[in-house]
Amino acid sequence: MKRSKSLKIFRKLHKWPGIIIAFLAILFAASGIVMNHRQTFSSIDIPRNLLPSNYRYENWNLAAVRGSLPLENNSLLIFGNIGIWQTTENLENFSDFNQGFPQGIDGRKIYSVVQLNSTLFAGTHFGLYRRNKVEADEWQKMKLPVKQERIADVSLKEDTLLVLTRHYLLKTVDGKTFETIQLPEPVGYERKTGLFNTLWELHSGELLGLPGKLVVDLLGLVTILLSVTGLLHFFFPKIIKRRKKKRKQVKSLAGTFKTNLRWHNVVGYIFVAFLIINTLAGIHLRPPLLIPIAGTKVGIIPGTHLDNPNPWFDKLRRVHWDENQNRYLISTSEGFFLAEETFNKPLQPAFPQPPVSVMGLNVLKPVGEFKYLTGSFNSMFLWNLRTGSVSDFFTGKPYVAPQGMGSPIGDNMVAGLVEAGENAWWFDYNRGAISLSGKPFPEMPEKIRRQSPMSLWNTALEIHTGRIFEHLIGPFYILYVPLAGLCLIMVLVSGFMIWWKAHRKKRKKPGEKPPSHSN
Repeated sequence: MKRSKSLKIFRKLHKWPGIIIAFLAILFAASGIVMNHRQTFSSIDIPRNLLPSNYRYENWNLAAVRGSLPLENNSLLIFGNIGIWQTTENLENFSDFNQGFPQGIDGRKIYSVVQLNSTLFAGTHFGLYRRNKVEADEWQKMKLPVKQERIADVSLKEDTLLVLTRHYLLKTVDGKTFETIQLPEPVGYERKTGLFNTLWELHSGELLGLPGKLVVDLLGLVTILLSVTGLLHFFFPKIIKRRKKKRKQVKSLAGTFKTNLRWHNVVGYIFVAFLIINTLAGIHLRPPLLIPIAGTKVGIIPGTHLDNPNPWFDKLRRVHWDENQNRYLISTSEGFFLAEETFNKPLQPAFPQPPVSVMGLNVLKPVGEFKYLTGSFNSMFLWNLRTGSVSDFFTGKPYVAPQGMGSPIGDNMVAGLVEAGENAWWFDYNRGAISLSGKPFPEMPEKIRRQSPMSLWNTALEIHTGRIFEHLIGPFYILYVPLAGLCLIMVLVSGFMIWWKAHRKKRKKPGEKPPSHSN
């Protein structure tokens, strides 16, 4: 293929797809920067009436409620993404119970609430909080002996409070002094991690800690710069031509046009390889490219964030003390495990066990000796630890594992469970509250809607994954990330080839060295 013909093809591949992808690339970059610094932006909320209608609460959907805790005097706490609200056993007169939590709805993302003696404990995304029912009228954050304070679960073992972070199990009997336990490795442990986890941390930069995240932030700014300068390069000639027709001065505008193109080229060829690698990692984090790598294990890269001596680093999700077996039942991203009380032996995998969506376990409730109710976006299951039987809660049929790669979600996306007296309700992520006893759950009060906006971080996540466009393109939004990513890679590669074949070689004279980056 002649140089002029190939250059013409590259220019077409760079120009028209580039104009389209530039707007999407800006969304990817800006939302990615916000996602990389969740706590920094946690106080900023977005009113739900500014978002598409499918982001507004209807019948307590969208994981508004995760669970409940009965209190004295027939009162009840319900908690979840809306924070904590107090009501009666009859679910009347909801009152705000979030005093003391940080500003912003993200600071009220509640995973579990328990009561030990006269003190309430709440596990949140940003730490553990306590509230004395008699003396205190607001939540107070507790100091924990761990660096990462994201709480995965809070439960009780007789008179002992169990606090599960994503990395460690903490125990306390007085609610003040904590014992930190690193769980022993499981039977047959291999020091590997999921390829998905590796690509996730590579894409965010967390693989190299804060410096890596800042580098990825820089790539986001570079993406915005390339997008803006690329769009200006497209529109500048039209603006100049229009000014010429009107016999207006264009000399300064022409100079700006050349400067804009030079910045576009220089920044592009310096960062093109890094942008391609980051984009390749990102498109494998969403279906369909996620499917072939979902269960793949790879070695841990030495010196990275994942290179941690703790075999349960970022893997712990739920914990329950089983009095019948005198053992801990622990839910992890690797499945369910059983642990001795002293944690002196390797953790034993429970087998067989119910399926749990990659989004995590939302319901873990004992319903009899050796029997549990488990719920996630895969559905809800009855699990008998003694017999090993697993049956679908809704159909009663025995669970049969799908052949090959199954869907990460089921028809019943279980987000939570609430019990009040003899009544119970489960909460579907999309459909909201559904009764298990015949009594309907009350309509969501307007004051709860008003005080439950969407965090900027969650809004950025919806933009970054393309779910924000679901109301426009329906289920095809699932292809947004891979198609946009492949288009972006095509624009980056074609842009580099244009620079290599045209701009770079045009400036190179026979017998001379190519110009340096600074020229």
